[in-house]
Amino acid sequence: MAKMGKKYKQASELVDRNKVYGLDEAVALVKQTAKANFDESVEMAFNLNVDPKYADQQIRGAMVLPHGTGKTKKVLVFAKGPKLAEAEGAGAEYVGGEELIPKIQGGWFDFDVVVATPDMMAVVGRLGKVLGPKGLMPNPKDGTVTMDVAKAIQEVKAGKVQYRTDKAGNIQLSVGKASFSEENLRENIMAIFDRIAKARPASTKGQYMKSVTLSATMGPGIALDITSVVAPKE
Repeated sequence: MAKMGKKYKQASELVDRNKVYGLDEAVALVKQTAKANFDESVEMAFNLNVDPKYADQQIRGAMVLPHGTGKTKKVLVFAKGPKLAEAEGAGAEYVGGEELIPKIQGGWFDFDVVVATPDMMAVVGRLGKVLGPKGLMPNPKDGTVTMDVAKAIQEVKAGKVQYRTDKAGNIQLSVGKASFSEENLRENIMAIFDRIAKARPASTKGQYMKSVTLSATMGPGIALDITSVVAPKE
């Protein structure tokens, strides 16, 4: 078993592993447990009662959090013609077409999100084996396959997050930074909680959300009382 670091041990002592925390208390606690020498991300993990091997029980999508994620993301856009200039004007770090294929196949991944116009997906499809495992393959459900590349880029820059169930029915994503105010973290958490709640498959029986946990990047998990998370007002 790996030796527990001093800061992690200190953070762990703040958390009662046998307790589920209300939203306000959990948010305050996750900020207290962020003891690293950098601005840690706040992660939210859902354990859902779904079986992703069935298409109708796969939860996937994307949304712009009310207060963003606090992360600066580099965007790569596959496009051609006028869309190249549109992508550059919208702030994409990298823009191109087929000439980028060998560079990426050679191990270049200096980007966080890939956006592509539909007419470029035949080209991008050749990168499925390298982009897919990294979660970087453009997908219409995520809004990353679109002719409106400017909007897609702007949403990424504004704090858009993508979510998707893994093989075990879990979803994990960043909901902000430890430096965020408690209010901003709460609003981000409530927004993504509401989105995941509304994505409940009709075929799911019994309790949908088995557990929800908050944690700082280097901190311990904090069990969240699901009933304490009130959906944001429309």
